[in-house]
Amino acid sequence: MRIDIITLLPRLLDSPFSHSILKRAQDKGLVEVVVHDLREFSTSKQRQLDDYAYGGGAGMVMMIEPIDLCISKLKAERDYDEVIYMTPDGELLNQGMANELSLKGNLILLCGHYKGVDERVREHFITREISIGDYVLSGGELAAAVVADSIIRLLPGVLSDETSALTDSFQDDLVAPPVYTRPAEYKGMEVPEVLLSGHQAKIEEWRYEQSVARTRARRPGMLDE
Repeated sequence: MRIDIITLLPRLLDSPFSHSILKRAQDKGLVEVVVHDLREFSTSKQRQLDDYAYGGGAGMVMMIEPIDLCISKLKAERDYDEVIYMTPDGELLNQGMANELSLKGNLILLCGHYKGVDERVREHFITREISIGDYVLSGGELAAAVVADSIIRLLPGVLSDETSALTDSFQDDLVAPPVYTRPAEYKGMEVPEVLLSGHQAKIEEWRYEQSVARTRARRPGMLDE
């Protein structure tokens, strides 16, 4: 898989992809993450990327030309399954979407800034719009990193135990059950006895019951769907 991220602030993405699972995935050749500085595609001497909105109003708008030049260059080099715009009013990211995107080959993630991008970008270049929540960030970089992380960790060979992702919250339309590790007793706080029993069928039954109870308490809407 290859993920190309288009941004005004490429240095913001240095850290997320330079550590832990995401770095190991790249080192193994399981994914290629390429960050593109949109200023390199500006045609003005000042490397301008934004301008005032037609009709007036507060805030600046990202210009169409640099975005078009960048996306067109990338698409001339390879085929892309999706060109995704990170925006607060996009489709809300969930585990099902992450699963779906992890099966793709090449993705472009466009990070918004200011008041967003010229609407013609959304109309003519974007195939999907994604939000990580109903709130506004300073830019789309952190959201793009979240989307990339949710996808990359699902790729075969990324996690040392590939079954781990299958038992994450939301994979079976439930949140994950409580988990415990050693010691079995700490300052009077004990691990549930069933987890120490070695009886796998009873353990799985307990975990399922706990998942349902936790989902009912924390994400009740999931049980109604």
